[in-house]
Amino acid sequence: MSYLLHVDSSSLGEASVSRRVARSFLAGWDGDVVHRDLAAAPVPHITAAGVTAREADPADHSEEQAAAAALQDELIDEFVGADAYLFTVPMYNLSMPSVFKAWLDQIIVFGRTVRPSPTAGRPAVLISARGGGYGPGTPHHGLDYVVPTTEAVLGREELLGLEVHTVVPELIMATHNPELADLLPKHEESMADAHRRVRELAATITAATAA
Repeated sequence: MSYLLHVDSSSLGEASVSRRVARSFLAGWDGDVVHRDLAAAPVPHITAAGVTAREADPADHSEEQAAAAALQDELIDEFVGADAYLFTVPMYNLSMPSVFKAWLDQIIVFGRTVRPSPTAGRPAVLISARGGGYGPGTPHHGLDYVVPTTEAVLGREELLGLEVHTVVPELIMATHNPELADLLPKHEESMADAHRRVRELAATITAATAA
């Protein structure tokens, strides 16, 4: 079965801007979707048992190693089985949510998902909302440790090798903080652009995966 793997990591549920933009993508997606909500059902952080189980003979696994290996197998099979990907990874304290990092650490395994990567070249949409602005010319330029890191892990040839398309809705705090009211038009423009881009990406990726 071919499908889109949709991985959410925002803690805010229905209030999440990243998730709202993702829904615009899903509205235009024509195909099956497998949804993993890491906020509602977080995966555990990688442990020594999980690392050592990768090299040990399964027949020699301890009970802890066997459980860790079973979880990794589930997550990796789900990841490798997808034809396309949708990730919501908002900025939390300049970085990615810890639940998303935990998921990455579980699925990145040499010889299975990297070096070589069976998913190389598959399309992925990364949606990363944030409260402020971090682009060139802003006071916070250079402090975005979400998008560069996530793009590198998802997209670099020696790692997961996905073809990553990044969408960044920003200046969300302008809707909550009266002191940032002057930035509200820029926020609204950013949101409109984000919804437009993901709709376009949904159409393009649906067509490409169906070909």
